Amino acid sequence: MLAGRPVARIGYGAMQLPGPGVLGPPRDRAVALAVLRRAVGLGVNHIDTAQFYGPDVANELIHAALHPYPEDLVLVTKVGAERDGQGGWIRAQRPHELRAGVEANLRSLDVERIDVVNLRLLGAEHDHGDRALPVDLDSQLAEMIALRAEGKIGGIGISSVNMDQLRQALPAGIACVQNAYSLIDRAGEPLLDLCREHDVAWVPYFPLGSAFAGLAKVTEHPAVVAAAAAQGATPAQVGLAWLLAHEPHILLIPGTSSLEHLDENVATADVRLDVATMAVLDVLAVAGGRR
Repeated sequence: MLAGRPVARIGYGAMQLPGPGVLGPPRDRAVALAVLRRAVGLGVNHIDTAQFYGPDVANELIHAALHPYPEDLVLVTKVGAERDGQGGWIRAQRPHELRAGVEANLRSLDVERIDVVNLRLLGAEHDHGDRALPVDLDSQLAEMIALRAEGKIGGIGISSVNMDQLRQALPAGIACVQNAYSLIDRAGEPLLDLCREHDVAWVPYFPLGSAFAGLAKVTEHPAVVAAAAAQGATPAQVGLAWLLAHEPHILLIPGTSSLEHLDENVATADVRLDVATMAVLDVLAVAGGRR
């Protein structure tokens, strides 16, 4: 369940639909639209997006491909950031900016209510001019609660959050947490434990490790490659299947702009890792000093 709505555990993240760097239109608009339609055709009913993907690209593609939306489709977006003229990520965390972000998503997706909106917290490295002034989390949450009370959003999520922030946010009624987490990077395990305790969905980004150069990738770990060969699966499927088996509160939103990779990701639902394989994979993050 996600904010009271039933969803398949494998959803779809729209971040890779825009051009390189999450900027500008897709390389092939027809393929991007086909990916979205194929995802829904395969049973995906949880799509994660943001107005600042593009910016203004991912939501437009979702609307073009899928509107009017299937009744069971759960649309999730996020607010708290904007893009500058060079494509950099800048904070838009003040209450009126959060509201403006929700309104922009409502317009571009052409809906009266968004099922879940994540408050994406950004650090001081994203300060920009007067946006460098601190915004307290309680004020942000109060605005999100007001938007929920007005019926503009169905549930409140929070993203890139630490333990103290999550504890502070929980009384607002948090539907999901989006943090970096994968088979080889389990630094967020204590937060996942807290989500389990409070029946909050955990929706990891970078579920296969970071796509950024120089950072570890799940699909390249020798143990994952070996497990994939033994299972007759791909390394990506093994990394995603481990997440599904590790914790029932985990919902996946792997993103891709490829029809082939989309089919592979959705087929992960049929991959079953045996006890011995899980035991090998469970200790990878411990061995790497990440857990």
